[in-house]
Amino acid sequence: MISAEALTEARTWIGTPYHHQASVKGVGADCLGLLRGVWRNLYGDEPEVMPAYTPDWSETRGVELLQQGAARHLLQKSLTDAALGDVLLFRMKGAAVAKHLGLQSATGATSKFIHAYSRHGVIENHLSAAWARRVVARFEFPDRRA
Repeated sequence: MISAEALTEARTWIGTPYHHQASVKGVGADCLGLLRGVWRNLYGDEPEVMPAYTPDWSETRGVELLQQGAARHLLQKSLTDAALGDVLLFRMKGAAVAKHLGLQSATGATSKFIHAYSRHGVIENHLSAAWARRVVARFEFPDRRA
């Protein structure tokens, strides 16, 4: 199952230092870089060329670039349909654009997710109420035959 493969790969990135725009396991990654690395492991090449991006993720323009990109390449799911290996998209502040990603690593009462977080690197966190209320979209990786 592709979701299990995605989660297995994401776990191998834990401990990778945080580095903005990077996507090299063990060397440096940001949240998108982690997802890009998992994608490369699953499919070979990245789905599109990644342009340079700033830490504010187009907040000044109010454009949901990260959500639009996820919708182009991943399959959107219901927010309540949690499964291992799901890609979670977070809105870090109320009216701001969504600009953080993670992969669901446990469900239920002990929900967790793996993500690259500034000053922490790639880590696994509890999907606490504070994190869960920031989730604005949930995606799954497409089947390789799609």
